[in-house]
Amino acid sequence: MSEDLSPAAVIGLGRIGLPLAAQFASKGLPVAGCDIDAALVARVAAGACPYEDEDGLEPLLKTAHDAGLFSATTDTAATVAESAVIVIIVPVGLTAEQRPDFSALDAAARAIAPRLRRGSLVVLETTVPVGTTRRRLGPLLEAGGLKAGRDFALAYSPERVYVGRVLADLRRYPKIVGGIDAESTRRAVTFYQRALDATVTPVASCETAEFVKLAETTYRDVNIALANELARAADDLGVDVTEAIAAANSQPFSHIHQPGVGVGGHCIPVYPRFLLENAPAMSLPRTARETNDGMAGYAAEKLSRALGGLSGKTVLILGLSYRPNVKEAAYSSTFALARELSAAGARVLVHDPYFSDAEVRALGLQPPPAFPPPQVDAVVVQALHDQYRGLDPASFRGCSVVLDGRNALRREPIEAAGLRYLGIGR
Repeated sequence: MSEDLSPAAVIGLGRIGLPLAAQFASKGLPVAGCDIDAALVARVAAGACPYEDEDGLEPLLKTAHDAGLFSATTDTAATVAESAVIVIIVPVGLTAEQRPDFSALDAAARAIAPRLRRGSLVVLETTVPVGTTRRRLGPLLEAGGLKAGRDFALAYSPERVYVGRVLADLRRYPKIVGGIDAESTRRAVTFYQRALDATVTPVASCETAEFVKLAETTYRDVNIALANELARAADDLGVDVTEAIAAANSQPFSHIHQPGVGVGGHCIPVYPRFLLENAPAMSLPRTARETNDGMAGYAAEKLSRALGGLSGKTVLILGLSYRPNVKEAAYSSTFALARELSAAGARVLVHDPYFSDAEVRALGLQPPPAFPPPQVDAVVVQALHDQYRGLDPASFRGCSVVLDGRNALRREPIEAAGLRYLGIGR
């Protein structure tokens, strides 16, 4: 098979795919980015950066665009026909039944298959259940008439980055690579050594590489579930869990994460379920998911007790994003909080400086009529954006309780303003 490393195609220009394409171009590789979102493609093709909160992406994209090394298109098939390397990073989330949703991946594979070049390298970076690369993606690509491992190389390399700092993480973390055979692994390693600055680490197979990503994200979910269990115990025992965790983590073998009102993002709420898809007998990941999913209800119960019930109360949630300082609402704890509070009879308002009122409404939530609102009974901090750090607790008229859902606030200013402070395990 060919040793060509360019041109390359990146299929999927989302929060990770676009920085990945920019990184490849920064190494002098001609890259075409493909996406089904015509508006997104038009913006990117014109040299604009759609993710302004992604550190370092805007100048890197501009440099690549000005140098003629990056283009964007909705025509995946035509792009694949001209590409030596195809990197797929389209979303695989969960269905309503909490099963893997392969619809975007299947559609991408069907678009690629008819025009796949003999001798090309295809790498899947989307996090998927173990076996997906070989048993699902491979056959879909082979429908075009070429044979994986004979006519084209096929490998898996999990993305291991954090939205907001993708480019830094691409330099920082070792790149794990596993192919369907030794030659596919070798070719993928060669490509990433050329395209990235990080260490490239080959593993025995694409299944091993798939398992690596599921193991590391499930570890985090289980660790957070432990922190949440400790927080609930601390509430019962009259202990401040933040102080206790900080002290415990001074011992070098202790790495306890932080509790909160839930876990959001594309990764942690989703990927442990991918692991369970092929390993249903595992009990810790299942229990961790139940624990973390239950924290929104626990927070609502704490707030209800403090207010003497939630019926007829107005509650403002600060932060729609799943974490601070990014515009990303995937699986945000705000959705679960809003459901729990509404089910208890509260009127729920959601504010986030990264989202317009129209965008909040489009996600099924209600923005406040003004900010701060004219009257609220309680405020819940779900994502402590920098813009919230200077807020005066007294500016929320009628508010009597602040629930610090991330244990990120100082208690003293809140209590000095005459409000009651609630934390998770505090």
